[in-house]
Amino acid sequence: MNVTKRVATILVLLWVAGCEGERSDSGPGEPAGFAGLGEEAGDFAQAHAGIELRFPEDHGAHPDYRIEWWYLTANLEDEQGEPLGVQWTLFRQAVTPPEARPEPTPWAADQLWMAHMAVSRGETHRVAERFARSHSADERNDRGGQAGVQAQPFQAWIDDWQLASRVEAPEADTFERLTLTSHHADEQGGFGYDLRLAADGPLVRHGENGFSQKSADGQGSMYYSQPFWHIEGSVTLDGETRAVSGRGWLDREWSSQLLGPEQRGWDWFSLHLADGHKLMAFQLRGGGEDGGDYRSGSWITPRGDATALAPDELRMTPLDTREATGREVPIRWRLEVPRVDLDLIVEAPHAERWMDTSVPYWEGEVIAFDPASGEALGEGYLEMTGY
Repeated sequence: MNVTKRVATILVLLWVAGCEGERSDSGPGEPAGFAGLGEEAGDFAQAHAGIELRFPEDHGAHPDYRIEWWYLTANLEDEQGEPLGVQWTLFRQAVTPPEARPEPTPWAADQLWMAHMAVSRGETHRVAERFARSHSADERNDRGGQAGVQAQPFQAWIDDWQLASRVEAPEADTFERLTLTSHHADEQGGFGYDLRLAADGPLVRHGENGFSQKSADGQGSMYYSQPFWHIEGSVTLDGETRAVSGRGWLDREWSSQLLGPEQRGWDWFSLHLADGHKLMAFQLRGGGEDGGDYRSGSWITPRGDATALAPDELRMTPLDTREATGREVPIRWRLEVPRVDLDLIVEAPHAERWMDTSVPYWEGEVIAFDPASGEALGEGYLEMTGY
């Protein structure tokens, strides 16, 4: 095993270990919640209602919280109208709480980074993963580390994978226009993308002014989105590069105890509807009242005004399953929001969108239909964990 592979293996083991906490009613080492996200916050900072989101500061990293991500999905088409899906995610995991961190040295690290990228077209689904480490005291203004995020001008990167501002004026909102560059070489000829993102709507705060509750017991995250990305650029798959355009959705979350310890996974939707509205909806399996599932979401107008949806205002019913890499996953759903007279069938055209990464999950494109007429009403992405 060469040095690069050895370091990568160590980082994978550290990441998985960092995501696994113990529960009082579980055996030793059993994760609390999905991927350890139900582990008690301990001495880490905790998300809660009343925290005011601040921009551009909150586009950057929050190293005092245990877990954080910058998560982009995009529904694109090439010049012939063939659909493609793109995902790019940078995760940050704090190894130690603020008071227990080692002094900065060339080998000291209290933050681990993991990145995923995926390109999907038809039955083809390509996935890549990278790891890095840093210290929370690292100077990031000169982008000197292997991985990191800075708020102004915005940059998020791991090696040469990067999501970065293309706004030069330092006094401007450098999060409004971004460039995403990410490529991975493989035996099929490689895959990746070079994309330009321009926001044509505002940031959206979810839940209670940015605090998104995830269980009846009160655990949750700070959560906002930019669901108004217009995207242009190119996508490479199996060595072939195509011009593309479409829409994207970027999620930002950070927390130290995202879930309740009994919650073993979630089903999350982001939808762009044909009339200009957008819907974010999720259910966490377990953690609701009387032991049921916990649901929440946001109904977003074309202008970007968001209405928080309470658990009893969402109905999410799985209708059909398919096999994906040996797992049965629900790929056809009925989503109902009576408050806004919304009733949708949401279906994944292709079941094989399993992310066979260190923390595995399903992530893929979906289409929304009218249940009665079958008319297409929108598109988006579905993420499912814990299957």
